[in-house]
Amino acid sequence: MPAVVEMLGITKRFAGFTANDAINLVVEKGEIHALLGENGAGKSTLMNILFGLYQPDEGEIRIREQKVQITDPNMANQLGIGMVHQHFMLVDKFTVTENIVLGAEPRKGVKIDIKKAEQEVQDLSDRYGLKVDPRAKISEISVGMQQRVEILKTLYRGAEIIIFDEPTAVLTPQEINELLEIMHNLVAEGKSIIFITHKLKEIMMAADRCTIIRRGKYIDTVSIESTNVDELAAKMVGRHVTFEVQKTQAEPKQAVLEVNDVVVASNRGVDALKGLSLEVRAGEILGIAGIDGNGQSELIEAITGLRKIKSGSILLNGKQIQNRRPREIIESGVGHIPEDRHKRGLVLDYSIGENMVLQTYYKSPFAKAGVLRYNAIYEYARKLIQQFDVRTPSEFTEARALSGGNQQKGIIAREVDRNPDLLIAAQPTRGLDVGAIEFIHQKLIEQRDAGKAVLLLSLELDEILNVSDRIAVIYEGQIVGVVDPKETDHDELGLLMAGGGKERRGAQT
Repeated sequence: MPAVVEMLGITKRFAGFTANDAINLVVEKGEIHALLGENGAGKSTLMNILFGLYQPDEGEIRIREQKVQITDPNMANQLGIGMVHQHFMLVDKFTVTENIVLGAEPRKGVKIDIKKAEQEVQDLSDRYGLKVDPRAKISEISVGMQQRVEILKTLYRGAEIIIFDEPTAVLTPQEINELLEIMHNLVAEGKSIIFITHKLKEIMMAADRCTIIRRGKYIDTVSIESTNVDELAAKMVGRHVTFEVQKTQAEPKQAVLEVNDVVVASNRGVDALKGLSLEVRAGEILGIAGIDGNGQSELIEAITGLRKIKSGSILLNGKQIQNRRPREIIESGVGHIPEDRHKRGLVLDYSIGENMVLQTYYKSPFAKAGVLRYNAIYEYARKLIQQFDVRTPSEFTEARALSGGNQQKGIIAREVDRNPDLLIAAQPTRGLDVGAIEFIHQKLIEQRDAGKAVLLLSLELDEILNVSDRIAVIYEGQIVGVVDPKETDHDELGLLMAGGGKERRGAQT
């Protein structure tokens, strides 16, 4: 097949840091081409160059065998290139249609022809099996549907080459399967797709070929038919990666966290937690399994003081902490790796060094007489950056400039190093590559082995099964079963997660 994209010898530097070092990428017409690399390997930088957000320092780009200089995203659109960004660029208060046609609105005289726009969006949605309601507000639809709106934005502007930047990072397993089906539908229509990811199973399921880059350098391009997960992982991180979590048998002791019959309202005013009870003991990892939207977020917010509870109690080391201020709860011995690192984990305009002390900046040695001591802050940050392998040009770099995976590693470094009695890890490996996942799992198990209590919430069933010592299944705001990971499987967990087997509620321990 002819090449639709050729990126040859692409180099990009930022203040002495080389993000892309003479990288080659060739994408053929009608294929799904995966771009695989560790967090911070330079994947997004390379695609931002293709989309016109950055200009390369060296190298050339050919689109359909014609040399081009893509100076901005508008030019990329004119060349038939669209990009579905990892963090969606949508206006919450606008409808689906208003977001899709923004800047390219059909008009009737001087007015926007909204009826025509809605019909065009509906036709596109039907053609590609996207099933999007053109009149729905963005704030009222799921994350998976918001991603479909981003896809429709690119199609509306005539994209023939579509870049997906970590498209499954925030999706449920069902939404991931639906997205992969949509990608195959797009290719069947003659589109070409570049699929940025580090999820090896998805590459094996969806891609035709895969280009691997590591620390900004081109490593290889392979056919998916002739490779396997182990080979891809080794090429990505430069060493053999074990997919088995190595841990000894847990030896749990006293209860650290006790959640008793807690009722919590959602943002819509209905009860999201309906008398939920659970406990996490010192020296164990309790995994919470459940389909997204069954009360997991509200449970975390209730424990960490971000949401008031209506009734029930939450005890930490035997002392009630429900409805206290977040700082009080943090200082009583709670660490929190939030599920949304941008909204709850980082101040993106602060340096990564400043973000390392968000919980402790007012304490010695980071402050004296109310004045911050930046030498101490950045010395501490340098230690954590090295210890947790946070890939950043320096401790002074703004958090928003780091890759999503390295932002996450910064948060985990901060929370683990505080040595809390209870560590709440919500989606701790979302957006991380296999090498980083291996590292994070090791850190969670180290916390457990040090006698700490770990509450793990994840939508990845393999993660829950491999890391947890006990698994509590949440469904419609209640725990419907607590099982031993050595004595259960995906099928039983799936049944419980879907509301089957409710009689197991009495099995809670």
